[in-house]
Amino acid sequence: MKIVPLYQASQHAEQVTDWLWQAFGSAESRDFFAAIVANSQREGEMPLTFIALEDEKPLGTVGLWRCDLISRQDLWPWLAALYIDEGQRGKGLGERLQRHVVDYARGLGFESLFLYSTCKAYYERFGWQYIGDGLDYPAQPVHLYRFML
Repeated sequence: MKIVPLYQASQHAEQVTDWLWQAFGSAESRDFFAAIVANSQREGEMPLTFIALEDEKPLGTVGLWRCDLISRQDLWPWLAALYIDEGQRGKGLGERLQRHVVDYARGLGFESLFLYSTCKAYYERFGWQYIGDGLDYPAQPVHLYRFML
């Protein structure tokens, strides 16, 4: 298994778009997620999308973004859009994708990394510290986390 920037495996951009749209979007938001994926494939820039591959089969994805929660633009960068293909869940891939983004952000010189989630207790297992609650648009309560690099 390898994790690469999506720009190195851009043939999987449609699959990543569909994963993100189905997991995080609504019926009318596919174009929104397609734009996110398209704009996160530039070498040396953020936002950046990574994809996990096994023999060129996509297994999951994660992003390193400038902003993932519009109500908290004071926090950055963000681990964002972590998604594991349903058939690959429970195998530790989520942790590996998180670790990849953590290491990448550390290599860029960042001191902290943030994420938000509606899940409680998942990210704490991997060293994320709960720092409070926030609001996703339009008024969805979410949990905020920080990872000290």
